Amino acid sequence: MEHKNPLWTDVTSTKKFITIGEIMLRLTPPNYEKIRMASNFEASYGGSEANIALALANLGVDSTFFSVVPNNSLGKSAVRWLRSNDVHCTPMILTTPQETPTHRLGTYYLETGYGIRASKVTYDRKHSAITEYDFSKVDLHGLLEGYDWLHLSGITPALAPNCRALIMDCLKVAKEMGLTVSFDGNFRSTLWSWEEARDFCTECLPYINVLMGIEPYHLWKDENDHSKGDWKDGVPLQPSYEQQDEIFQRFVERYPNLQCIARHVRYAHSGSENSLKAFMWYEGHTFESKLFTFNILDRVGGGDAFASGLIYAMIHGFRAMDMINFAVASSAIKHTIHGDANITDDVQTIKNLMNMNYDIKR
Repeated sequence: MEHKNPLWTDVTSTKKFITIGEIMLRLTPPNYEKIRMASNFEASYGGSEANIALALANLGVDSTFFSVVPNNSLGKSAVRWLRSNDVHCTPMILTTPQETPTHRLGTYYLETGYGIRASKVTYDRKHSAITEYDFSKVDLHGLLEGYDWLHLSGITPALAPNCRALIMDCLKVAKEMGLTVSFDGNFRSTLWSWEEARDFCTECLPYINVLMGIEPYHLWKDENDHSKGDWKDGVPLQPSYEQQDEIFQRFVERYPNLQCIARHVRYAHSGSENSLKAFMWYEGHTFESKLFTFNILDRVGGGDAFASGLIYAMIHGFRAMDMINFAVASSAIKHTIHGDANITDDVQTIKNLMNMNYDIKR
C-alpha cells in the first residue's frame, strides 16, 4: 500500500522511516502538582520510539510505527493518537487476551518539576502487551520491506526477553536488507541493570549506522583484559571537545560501520531552566553545536526530539554543522511543548531557533 501524508505538499525526500517500540499511556497531574496532591490527571501517550515517529511525521517524513497494544479502548486510543499525527500504523498489532494474557497497555505517571524540584517518573508497565506477545509469528523481512531507515532504542530490549530477541533479530534483518539503522541506548535503570544494558547494547553496535549517545556500551581498552578499563572511564558528563573527539574516534576505530555518532550535553541550572549543546562525529570530523538556554515547560522527550531532528537533517542532506544545530534546536523547542513528542509541523520554526532568530513571525 502506498502511504502519503496529505498535509505535506513540499516533499523534499522520498525516504521511508519505520521504528519499533512500546507506546504507553501517560498520566500527568496538571499545574505542576505532585501525584499525592492530584485529584485529576491529564492523559496523553508517549514512548521513545513513538515520539520519534510522531515528530518526523509532523515534519513531513513518511513515518511508520510498529508495536503491540491490547485490542481494547486504551490500545485503540493510542493508535488513534498516532494516526491523528500522520504516523502510519498499518503494521500495528492489536492483541486478544489469548495472545497477551495480562492484556494491558503500559502506563507511566509524570510528576512535572518546577524550579529547584526535579520531575519524577513512576512506571506501571510490567506485563504490558508488547512483553507478552510471541514475535516469532512476525515476518520481519515483510515488516521492513520498502523502508529506508529503521530506528530502535535500548528501552525496548529492557522490557522482556521476547523484546530483546525482537530487537536483535530486527538489527540483523535490517543489515541484511540494507536499511540505515539508528539506535539510541536510552538507559532506564528501573528496567535493567547498567551491566545488562551495556552487555546487550554492545552486541548491537556492529549493526548500527547512526548512534545516538555513547552509553550504555562497553568500549574496552583491551578486549582480552577488561581490567585495563573502558575508554569512557573518567570522561565527565559535560566533556570538552577534545575528550569527546577521542571517544568518538575510539568508537569508529572499533566499529567502522558507524557513519555518525551524536550525543547531546545537558546543563541543568534548575528544574525549570536548562542549557543544551551537542557533539557529533560525521565524515571523519567531530562537530560541536551552539549552546541553547531555555525555560522548560515539559522536559520529557527532549532526547527523542534530538534524535528525530538529527534523523530529519540526515535524510534531507543537511550540511554537518546544520545537522547538529538542527538536532539541538529540535530538542530545545520540544521543552516548550506539553506531552512526550515534538509536535512541530513547521521546519522553518526549528531553523529559526537553530539560527537563534527569536523574532515574532507575522
